[in-house]
Amino acid sequence: MLIEIMAAAGGEEVKNQFGFWEAMEQGGPIAWAIFGVLVIMSVGSFYILFTKLFEQQKVMNQYKDTRSKFWRAGSIDEGATKLEKNSAWRQLVDDAREAKSEHAKMTDDVEAHDWLHGSMARSEAAINAKLAGGLPFLASVGATAPFVGLLGTVIGIYRALINIGLAGSASIDKVAGPVGEALIMTAIGLLVAVPAVLAYNWLQSRNRRIAAMLSGFSNELMANITSNGAVKPKVMTATSTQAAGKAAATKPTTATAARPATTTTTTTTKPKA
Repeated sequence: MLIEIMAAAGGEEVKNQFGFWEAMEQGGPIAWAIFGVLVIMSVGSFYILFTKLFEQQKVMNQYKDTRSKFWRAGSIDEGATKLEKNSAWRQLVDDAREAKSEHAKMTDDVEAHDWLHGSMARSEAAINAKLAGGLPFLASVGATAPFVGLLGTVIGIYRALINIGLAGSASIDKVAGPVGEALIMTAIGLLVAVPAVLAYNWLQSRNRRIAAMLSGFSNELMANITSNGAVKPKVMTATSTQAAGKAAATKPTTATAARPATTTTTTTTKPKA
């Protein structure tokens, strides 16, 4: 832009011979190979971002249905039929039922709670590992993409310096253009790395929230099984949620009104001699 403005002011038309496509044409197969690797990294990062986001949102939405439908059933076997097949929550319930059945067949004196706890922990670990699939690729892209782009920049600068040496001229107009052109690869590497790092951290935080939900549901399942159905979490309905919200909103006002507004004055009486 600056070159064009200066050329217009001087009345001469100067063609910009530096740019992205010029750098790729002059860089040859190495530049195209590095650019191809960065494109693959970027496409893979966005593919993992959206697929994992949809997968996590599906698990979170299923959790709401589990809280509202599963615990309304008369038994765990009946509740399992109300959950979606191949869902994370159905897998936890099926593993809990299987662990209960296997414990009944054991002849050793093994505590039911310990056996259930170990079985549920393995089930949670399997679900969390599946949810974390693909995230190492995002971490690898975030860590290596700037270096891949830097490799393209180093090769571009090397090529530019060789050409300048062969031309026998090292003036600023001969150096600045090729070196600036080579920095395009570093910029592309950073453009690939930054979204990958942000996506990795965001998806990891959502996975931690899902892991907390899985752990809570597992504890409720174990309590229900070991108590033969006597312990069951309270199911929040729409009416009870609204009533709880109104109670929470009116509670501070009531407490303030019930507080006495009088002040207490303390007097000290000297003892008579």
